[in-house]
Amino acid sequence: MTMAIVVALILIVLGKKAVAKGLVLGTLFSIINFVLMRTTIPLTLGHSRAKASLIGLTSVLFRYLILAVPLIVGIKFESFNFAAVVVGIFAVQVTLLFNYLVLERHSGEGK
Repeated sequence: MTMAIVVALILIVLGKKAVAKGLVLGTLFSIINFVLMRTTIPLTLGHSRAKASLIGLTSVLFRYLILAVPLIVGIKFESFNFAAVVVGIFAVQVTLLFNYLVLERHSGEGK
């Protein structure tokens, strides 16, 4: 989120307010999505397969509904750039992938 805010501030200075707002909106909902995922995955443990599947399916559907909110806002309002919203939604995944590919892999090279 910090990186999204820094990039957004730079974009605002460059006069790209809609892109900045879209990036922050998408990133915020991406973080909410991962927090919800983190809290619902443990709920499936200790239940029967049918109940765990129902909890998992409900969680996925709810998280999709949550992620639809910034996409709809990005489409409906010109003050938000839709492409930036999409980039923001993938911000957490890109950060995790970057962390794994660059930081984790290369930290073990010297061993």
